[in-house]
Amino acid sequence: MAVAWWQILLLTLYAGYQILDELQVYTGLAQPVFAGLVAGLIMGDVTTGLIIGGSMQLTVLGVGTFGGSSRIDANSGTVLATAFSVGIGMEPEQAIAAIAVPVASLMIQMDILGRFANTFFAHRIDSKIEEMDYKGIERNYLMGALSWSLSRAVPVFLALSFGGNFVNSIVNVLNNQLQWLGDGLSVAGAVLPAVGFAILLRYLPVKKHMPYLILGFVITALLTTVFTNIRTLGDTMTGVAEGFTNTFTSMPMLAIAMIGFALAFKEYKRTSEAPKAAVHSASELDEGEIDDDEI
Repeated sequence: MAVAWWQILLLTLYAGYQILDELQVYTGLAQPVFAGLVAGLIMGDVTTGLIIGGSMQLTVLGVGTFGGSSRIDANSGTVLATAFSVGIGMEPEQAIAAIAVPVASLMIQMDILGRFANTFFAHRIDSKIEEMDYKGIERNYLMGALSWSLSRAVPVFLALSFGGNFVNSIVNVLNNQLQWLGDGLSVAGAVLPAVGFAILLRYLPVKKHMPYLILGFVITALLTTVFTNIRTLGDTMTGVAEGFTNTFTSMPMLAIAMIGFALAFKEYKRTSEAPKAAVHSASELDEGEIDDDEI
């Protein structure tokens, strides 16, 4: 299956939009998991898109940008990895390691180029401010978004338009002559989310909230074990008893996430009310004090 022209067009438009959403629109669609969802919908394989997008989301959990610094573009990497994975039948884990992560890293250079190009419109805005040209300010402000959008849209378009044969030849080599390397990339792609978790735990106050971390791990392990055993029992009963057609599903991650949210909200309420209680206690102590001018 090749990538059709209309799929290239839609993926290019999304690649140009997602950076603008991250900078000024803030709809939440500028996340790797949503990039995988959108790319999966366009390519006709949502499952593959979510696998790649979710894995890239976990990979960059602890990666941030501060002070205008550039970071890897996991969204563009997810779009290209999903497109090639579905288009040429590449394994999702292999696409993550061989396409998504390298492309995300290379896109740092395009991010820097977009920032430098944007300074041209910033200086034009400065001159329009001195001229009190409000229309010119608005026009150059909107034009400034163009450099950001093109910094993502152009590479994605070129890769999808001219990189298909190149990527296809790489996949054939990885699956035949260098199968050991392809298998290694698949393992590396599956391990990358754990690296993202490790980076995130490195910056989170884990020592301060260690009880919640342990509790979350134990709850997840217990519920996963219980529901796995129930599903196994149901599958066994289906094969033994005639007419037993009930199906059992595993514990949804949403339920586990809601337990974590409840604990986090409780901790937030406790920490936010503590300063108020301290101020209230201090005011009560001040009421009984006598100043020098009151004697």
